[in-house]
Amino acid sequence: MADYDGSTQLAMPDNHLITVTHVVYALHAFSAITGISSAAFIVTAFLSGWPSIIAVVISYVKRSEARGTFLESHFSWQIRTFWWALLWFAIGGLLIVTLIGAVIGVPLLIIVGIWVIYRIARGWLALLSKKPLPM
Repeated sequence: MADYDGSTQLAMPDNHLITVTHVVYALHAFSAITGISSAAFIVTAFLSGWPSIIAVVISYVKRSEARGTFLESHFSWQIRTFWWALLWFAIGGLLIVTLIGAVIGVPLLIIVGIWVIYRIARGWLALLSKKPLPM
């Protein structure tokens, strides 16, 4: 019989799965830090860096294993962060190609980068507190 958290009524996940979730956040954070410390935008490093791509694959693979636990929301959160960042990156990139749109595109990419960092930090802090994220 599974253990349940009294406050959320969700099954408590295996410790191994909690460790995997920390690794996924660490991979995303590593990609974002790479973007901060290099000439790349944060969002560019986040989307094209191998650590984030590996993290998204792990999230897809482990999400079904986490079903019914608070970790399910974390894997979905990470997947949504990646795909929404990709969408806004594509929009910003298309704007940058046009001379007039570059004025909007560059700030948009910076804002998306800050949003990615916020999503990583908020998710990781919730994981440390063993709390689910909004679906």
